[in-house]
Amino acid sequence: MSFASLDLHPYIIQRVTELGYSAPTPIQLAAIPVVLSGKDVMAGAQTGTGKTAAFALPLLQKIQLAKQSKDSEDIQALILTPTRELAQQVHASFEKYSTNLPIKSVVAYGGASINVQLEALRKGCDMLVATPGRLLELIMKDLIDLNGLKTLVLDEADRMLDMGFIIDIKRILKKLPESRQTLFFSATFNDDIFALSKSLLNSPQLIEVDSRNTTATKVEQTIYAVDQDRKSALLSFLIGSKNWQQVLIFTRTKLGADELAKEMQKDGIATQAIHGDKSQGARDRVLSDFKAGKVRALIATDVAARGIDIEQLHYVVNHELPYNAEDYIHRIGRTGRAGTTGLAISLVAEKEHYLLNDIEKLVGEQFIPQWLPGFEPDLNKIMSPKKRREPSKKELRAKALGLTSPKAKAPKKRRR
Repeated sequence: MSFASLDLHPYIIQRVTELGYSAPTPIQLAAIPVVLSGKDVMAGAQTGTGKTAAFALPLLQKIQLAKQSKDSEDIQALILTPTRELAQQVHASFEKYSTNLPIKSVVAYGGASINVQLEALRKGCDMLVATPGRLLELIMKDLIDLNGLKTLVLDEADRMLDMGFIIDIKRILKKLPESRQTLFFSATFNDDIFALSKSLLNSPQLIEVDSRNTTATKVEQTIYAVDQDRKSALLSFLIGSKNWQQVLIFTRTKLGADELAKEMQKDGIATQAIHGDKSQGARDRVLSDFKAGKVRALIATDVAARGIDIEQLHYVVNHELPYNAEDYIHRIGRTGRAGTTGLAISLVAEKEHYLLNDIEKLVGEQFIPQWLPGFEPDLNKIMSPKKRREPSKKELRAKALGLTSPKAKAPKKRRR
């Protein structure tokens, strides 16, 4: 089937053709007609399969028709994203797809001048892409009017919940018209997402073009068993010996990202780290240098990596496995995008095997760890299973939040 068969505006069809889109992807084929019909949607598909276009194209169509029928200056569509990087990526997609249309989109996020964003809003906005924190600031200061909103999109809805945005989202929803279309788009769905959907969506249509929580099919996944204190050496060896030029590396913490970057720089590899403690300007510069090939290895936390979209990125490395198994899917989904192939390497220490087991259960696959000659694990360091106790979920959550114990009070979430 073609985009023309989806009854999209001729200008939209012309634009996707100019961009080299020959045919809709499965998620686009399934979602675009439902979004155009006005129904609420829960849509899930592997990362890199065209989810943004699946809601962007029909929203552009609906806004264009609304502008033709009446002269309205209301914001028609609101897209909420969990991170600044993803907001920038989604906004760039809207601008790319709407080149031939008189539709204005604006992006708003924390860590940047609110005055610049207000000036863009004053010039007119049909479609707003925002992070929850900055949007709430605009709402509470009466700097934005959302009374004419027709469609709300939660992009990466699962990450919204993982990052603790549920309270902000509920506050935002109280300021939106009750009569609206609501769309959930994500690569993974969990029980919390389904529970949230029951309160926010009206008889939604569930769209899943792949088995739930599956990994990208064109990504080769390799597991290396290695001692924790030899991970950075193995990583530098792989990058140097195999001449990898663009490598995205994941750590669990911001401190870990900075420390690993320093170690790899000592090995002669041009490396930078990107995470929430970096200023927006610094994050933009590092990401731009990585895309341009000036930075060979980019080390990122899960939060900062959302929104990194590089079609020709071939290598992703998990220096540490994530505590949340769903994050593994999102991590390796940074490669193998737009039909290309990719390689995902995970460096797994003995104490991380329980995290690997969680990932295997989620994706329905069993991984066989390999030993790389010269970097074999020291069997004398491996603890006996009888002496080893896997931490509870409460303990894991406390550790991820930087708390001393599961009963300690979590710090207030920083708005984005």
